[in-house]
Amino acid sequence: MDTIWLKDFLAVVSSGGFSRAADRRAISQAGLSRRIKCLEEWVGTPLFDRRTHSIELTAAGERLKPFAEEALRQLEAGREDARTAAQSAADTLRFASTQALSLSFFPQWLHRMKGTAPFMAAVQLTADIMISCQQRMIEGNVQFLLCHHHPKVPVGLPDQRFHSILLGHDVLVPVAKPSLAASGAGEPVPYLGYSATSWMGRILAAAWNETGQPPLPQPCFSSHLATALVTMARYGHGLAWSPLSLVANDIADGRLARIEGPLEEIPIEIRLFRPRARLTWTAERFWQRLTDMGGQDSRGPARVPQGEPGCAVAAGQT
Repeated sequence: MDTIWLKDFLAVVSSGGFSRAADRRAISQAGLSRRIKCLEEWVGTPLFDRRTHSIELTAAGERLKPFAEEALRQLEAGREDARTAAQSAADTLRFASTQALSLSFFPQWLHRMKGTAPFMAAVQLTADIMISCQQRMIEGNVQFLLCHHHPKVPVGLPDQRFHSILLGHDVLVPVAKPSLAASGAGEPVPYLGYSATSWMGRILAAAWNETGQPPLPQPCFSSHLATALVTMARYGHGLAWSPLSLVANDIADGRLARIEGPLEEIPIEIRLFRPRARLTWTAERFWQRLTDMGGQDSRGPARVPQGEPGCAVAAGQT
């Protein structure tokens, strides 16, 4: 059944005749009659009483009329909703971010971006573990992926399909509660470690091995989330390696202290990945602004400024 048949049917009803309806529909009267015949064959019964000089609906036609009107109305509403949804999607910047950066870096970075180069697009942020962020990126559910990066650990996004821009620098630092750090001189401090599936854990292990350090100690507590390890460290449960961007305020306020000694900080990058395939106009324009700004956001450790206002985003944190 073609919706054109329904429009023809209603045009005949409202015009009161095939000739006037054909003029309205910009079709020959013979062509209009054939399409009405197709509709009647689809319904399975005549819709017009052709035994009279005036056009009258049969009982079947009377019953079909309100359904035809509602069907066309619903289809038009559905089309408009689809267009609106498409426009809304086109005007939305969709990010996936590791949880640590979604808290420590993304709000301030976006705030600076809007202050430097204002844009009207809505922003949607999904914070998750790295493997889930990678999957969202590969499946096309997001346009950008924000994550920490180390040259010894492949991101899992093929170079021929994705590329990235450097947004800033960070460092992995060992931290613990100040009292524990002070009392731990000469004594082993309990180790809070990353699980094997953790992205930050993979970076730490690769960088640790690169420097020829002995294996990392067996953790007394492990998690795939840097935020969980930092929270445990605040309560004095042990030493945790954390991005400085996540613990800068804790160190400044005295809740945590950097462990001094043979442990060296590990430089890491903050990168934003995107597909090489063309994105929406809004996303391409945003990316162009980033590249035009060059190294503006690459000015040393990405410390969270004290008291800097956040930015309202649609967060889909899992």
